[in-house]
Amino acid sequence: MKRIPFLLITFLCHQLAAQTLQLHYDARHTIDRKNNTKNFTTVQFEYFKQLDTGKTSVKPGAFFLKLQADMLGDKANIGKYYMQVSQEVRFWRPKIFINLQYSGGLGVTEPKQYSYYIQNAYQAGISYPFKIGDAYFSSVLNYKYVAYKKPSNDFWYTFYFYKGLMTYKAEFAGDFSFGTENKNHGDDFTKTLHGKRFLFFAEPQFWYKINKTVSFGTKLNVYYHILTTEDKTQAYPTLGIRAKL
Repeated sequence: MKRIPFLLITFLCHQLAAQTLQLHYDARHTIDRKNNTKNFTTVQFEYFKQLDTGKTSVKPGAFFLKLQADMLGDKANIGKYYMQVSQEVRFWRPKIFINLQYSGGLGVTEPKQYSYYIQNAYQAGISYPFKIGDAYFSSVLNYKYVAYKKPSNDFWYTFYFYKGLMTYKAEFAGDFSFGTENKNHGDDFTKTLHGKRFLFFAEPQFWYKINKTVSFGTKLNVYYHILTTEDKTQAYPTLGIRAKL
């Protein structure tokens, strides 16, 4: 499970601080009935603050918090919860940052005995934010530790992007991530497996502003070896509304 995504749009915005509340309708059951039992809504909160001033010896950079709840449960109760938090810092003049991240969560299933944890994942590495024209990017390479019974130690790469369109009336943004993970997690289901598995996750988004606060848009969630161990790519679009608070 990605973390990932750690994320997201506001990380790359030129604002110094921002927080957004998003509501998405995910129609993955309609698109892929074989692998999904229902369509559902997702509530997502993101908070971003750019702290870097360059005036002190310790220069804190971007702080990011993401909280996500998928209404997968009975009667649209929360069936999955995910959180991600990251902080960047540097001690030197070049704007290459140390990137520190945590992610984790849980899922509730029917029947309840198959409920699960989204295992704690800890990341540390470097990030490099940059700009090309009026588009914003950030490249992040981290060491990632996932706390399975048999822990997985891997490299994880994430690329963030943001582009304002039509004088920022519209926005195209998102991220993609890839890396490896142990096939053997130390549990009964995976104890006979060996080696590494390649994982990929992406969530490009498009938003159109109705006013300064409210936007309508769509997000495409793309998974490879995230939701299933089968060698196939899964892509599920959403319809969303976003409020900048």
